[in-house]
Amino acid sequence: MKNNYSLLVVLVLMLIGSNKIIAQDKNNWIAPALSNSLKNPFDGNKASTAEGKEIYDQMCVLCHGIQGKGNGEAGLTLDKKPANFLALKVVNQTDGNIFWKMTNGKAPMASYEELLTDDQRWKLVNYIRELEINKIKK
Repeated sequence: MKNNYSLLVVLVLMLIGSNKIIAQDKNNWIAPALSNSLKNPFDGNKASTAEGKEIYDQMCVLCHGIQGKGNGEAGLTLDKKPANFLALKVVNQTDGNIFWKMTNGKAPMASYEELLTDDQRWKLVNYIRELEINKIKK
């Protein structure tokens, strides 16, 4: 009888633990480890950052907002709010993580693999980094 009770307790704890892990997965968007090895071919290139701003203004500002805070007009209507690019959980990601997320998307974030070239997505990464730098300067 004692063994059955112990087994029941272990099963209940496993169930609670697994639900917590599943809930965390739904709330956190973590790029796979392989994205850490992706290198930004435009890192430090100011001209590409300016091109990234043009793309951002056309494709991203409606959801992510002018300053990248995730408060764009269209983004405010979504149940799951767009990323705030100034938040530490974004700032601390590698360029490869951000590029991977733009490429693959996760609802409500669309995949941009077919809409933007690799180069355009890397230029967007540069501009997102520029938004972060501008926040620090203020």
